[in-house]
Amino acid sequence: MDFSFTFAFQPIVDADNKSVYAYEALVRGLNGEGAYSVLSNVNETNRYSFDQICRVKAVKLAARLSMEAMLSINFMPNAVYNPEYCIRTTLAAAQASKFDTRKIIFELLESDDFDSLDHLVNIIKSYQQMGFKTALDDFGSGYSRYNILIASPPDILKLDMDVVRDIHRTPNKQAVVAGIMTMMAQLGGKVLAEGVETEEEYFWLRSQGISLFQGYLFAKPGFESLPEPYFPA
Repeated sequence: MDFSFTFAFQPIVDADNKSVYAYEALVRGLNGEGAYSVLSNVNETNRYSFDQICRVKAVKLAARLSMEAMLSINFMPNAVYNPEYCIRTTLAAAQASKFDTRKIIFELLESDDFDSLDHLVNIIKSYQQMGFKTALDDFGSGYSRYNILIASPPDILKLDMDVVRDIHRTPNKQAVVAGIMTMMAQLGGKVLAEGVETEEEYFWLRSQGISLFQGYLFAKPGFESLPEPYFPA
């Protein structure tokens, strides 16, 4: 596999203080091609190498851009055979780049296939014990893996954009999000609304107490750059 790729960064904003909470590192081709152009080449034989290189590249680029906010890195659970060992290259890259590892969020897709729930729970718990934050992406996309939340709640639960879309005028979605908010409050985690595109969506979600947001309303991903977000009045 050709591991020639880079990243675009999309801000995750904190509406409480109108600041950038984190930047999510999104895989891109060297000329700005979409993530699929890179991820479609990942398979069982090269998955571990890709996952390791992905982390290192994200940390190095974040450091080069003088990122002060948190850095959210997507990882592949099946590429992590041992959390303590597989984190070594990430830690080494952070040390060499003088990037604070306490600013790293490890994010996994709810739709990711993984070999064992016990293995995934061990990864999440290990990362949290090491001082990293964890996030579960695309929650509500059709998988709704509550078994992960029961076994090892992540620090951040990201609402899928299909749940967010037109939520201000969709009572059933509103009821679901209200339940998720209650659940995460009791689990001690935060809810992040991603894929927010309109102020109507934002203001309804904001009225429910959500403070973390991501989406085109605030900023599109910046190719090898850290875009400044827009904040609705």
